Amino acid sequence: CLAHPDRPPSPVNVTVTQLKANSATVSWDVPEGDVVIGYAILQQRQDGQMQRFIREVNTTNRACVLWDLAEDADYIIQVQSIGLYGESQASKRVHFRTLKETDRLPSNSSNQGDITMEGLDKDRQLQTGEIIIIVAVLLMWAAVIALFCRQYDIIKDNDSNNNKEKTKPSSEHSTPERPSGGLLRSKKKSPSVNIIEV
Repeated sequence: CLAHPDRPPSPVNVTVTQLKANSATVSWDVPEGDVVIGYAILQQRQDGQMQRFIREVNTTNRACVLWDLAEDADYIIQVQSIGLYGESQASKRVHFRTLKETDRLPSNSSNQGDITMEGLDKDRQLQTGEIIIIVAVLLMWAAVIALFCRQYDIIKDNDSNNNKEKTKPSSEHSTPERPSGGLLRSKKKSPSVNIIEV
């Protein structure tokens, strides 16, 4: 009871937008000056077959997308603000009805044709953007492959040069060893021959 005055006030201006057959967006406002760290939404089908409780903390969002709704069904939602010391009272009940799968737009709105065209334009922009991204990625891969091939050729050339250099010093070292070895042998033989002669 003592913490009750510290609870935030109930959300206001709760509205449902972007109605579709299986989803809708709920938005609301929070009175100024109150510390709100999250929200809770009670979603219930009007026929009582399904009830869902959504709770999010550590967020400043003032909207939530409701998924997995039944098409052409009536729903009731209420929103609560979550503060540092508890939850607010639930907002006023808001009723809404999802669309049928065949209905793309509400029939009572006159400006929806413009929104549809904007949506199509956005889809086209996304497709163009995706193509640009794909081309950029392919070019980057081609550059990486070309760089790899170039580095591979450089490494291959260096290895072949190193092998040539390794063979040259070994042959150079082997040639003096033979005469020196021969000289040592001859020196060893000559004293033994001299001793035999004497």
